[in-house]
Amino acid sequence: MLEVSALQKNYQVGKNTYEVLKGISFTVNDGEFVAVMGPSGSGKTTLLNCISRYIPVDAGQIRLGSTDLASLNEKQLAKVRNQKLGFVFQDFLLLDGLTVRQNILLPAIIGETVSERVEEQADHLCSIFGIQHIMHKYPAEISGGEKQRTAVARALINHPLLILADEPTGNLDSKSSRAVIDTFEQARTSLSATIFMVTHDSFAASFCDRVIILRDGVIWKTVVKGGRKRLAFQDELLDTIREMGQ
Repeated sequence: MLEVSALQKNYQVGKNTYEVLKGISFTVNDGEFVAVMGPSGSGKTTLLNCISRYIPVDAGQIRLGSTDLASLNEKQLAKVRNQKLGFVFQDFLLLDGLTVRQNILLPAIIGETVSERVEEQADHLCSIFGIQHIMHKYPAEISGGEKQRTAVARALINHPLLILADEPTGNLDSKSSRAVIDTFEQARTSLSATIFMVTHDSFAASFCDRVIILRDGVIWKTVVKGGRKRLAFQDELLDTIREMGQ
């Protein structure tokens, strides 16, 4: 599904070069829910931005399915982002002038692919995620958890190969955070979604199949859930964070 090989990213500030990603390699398989954790400055957000190609890479390869993202021009990248990638952001990024249902349909509107089938899919997503009762309301009229579930539904409307989530529970209380994670699990169970999530939240990460721990631009450790219960997995994540000195 997603294959990242020997990925490097540097930033130039004046005469100084700062290595942010130092040869990162990993894969995310179909249907997996994978998280990336690490302290501030470890390269988490840079990694996500490199995968989506919102920033260029200095070396390495990023493959999504059979597509080498590094070889695409801007027009081709825009098409991939619209059709093969779904995005969920910490700040929701819903359009205030559109209803919940219209926000969900937005990627299809931009891609000029709206049809009766796509509208039925939007209604189906609202039903799956328990937001059908608010689909004609506007973002200002709904809760933070409902906004994020709307954002997840929007990310899924075009049946993407991969959902990229950037701190999706960062602005939410514990109840809303759990609702969003439940939404991701529903997306995986009902829609076979593949999810790659950057998070600082061990609670959110404990629902994943595995967690990649970044430190100083390298993969410091990968923690695999296996057949363990969620709380046992969260305990190991917390132990790993303590071991790292964070």
